[in-house]
Amino acid sequence: MKIIILAGGLGTRLSEYTKKIPKPMVDINGKPILMHIIESYKRYGFNEFCIALGYKGDIIKKYFFELAGLNQKSMDRLISDNFINLKISNLNLEITLANTGQNTLTGGRLKRLKEYIGNETFMLTYGDGLSNVNFSKLLNAHRKANRFVTVTAVHPVARFGELKIDKDNNVTSFKEKPQMRQGWINGGFFVVEPKMLDFIKDDKTVFEEEPLEEAANINQFHAFKHEGFWYCMDTQRDKYFLENLTNQGTVPWLET
Repeated sequence: MKIIILAGGLGTRLSEYTKKIPKPMVDINGKPILMHIIESYKRYGFNEFCIALGYKGDIIKKYFFELAGLNQKSMDRLISDNFINLKISNLNLEITLANTGQNTLTGGRLKRLKEYIGNETFMLTYGDGLSNVNFSKLLNAHRKANRFVTVTAVHPVARFGELKIDKDNNVTSFKEKPQMRQGWINGGFFVVEPKMLDFIKDDKTVFEEEPLEEAANINQFHAFKHEGFWYCMDTQRDKYFLENLTNQGTVPWLET
């Protein structure tokens, strides 16, 4: 099954890094967050990925060229191509690198991949979120629901540290940025039927607005509730939080 990763945005809230590199290439413990995302899918047997490129897409191209072991001559020849397919045999990965426009919005990027998607169900995510969602169960839930699109619903992460205080005003527990246990938000991990592309008008369409709103209005939008780990890297503080987790010897997005 094809996994599409939207990796073309500007990442302005992480400008300390994204002035030089695209957000999906921001490093977490020695590798880009993009590779952490790919590894979280690979553990469930998914190994065919399409990276929808935009802002500073050549940097992502060069990263995968090097993983594929291409020589400089091959890199120079391919770098300007709009659609590149790479097989990275040592990692058992098939990576398609697709230019989807510098200023194209999320829906528009998908629309530009219509020929690549064909008539097959596909998975979709962004280049900045990590989770230990079971993608096999997500796919099964989508098939059982028989809807145009299924989203992984997650609990939001608290913006500030959570305090538990006893009756004498003693702090008995402190958790930095815990996941809350009330309410649900879009966790960014989708299973999508190609029919959803009909809901996308052009490059200026935001997938999370009119297309998903329309799917909900006609009862074609399903939610898969995920109670486990989920985190989105929006700011430098988020990057530090994720790095601290790995420095403590845990990689929660690769744990069941």
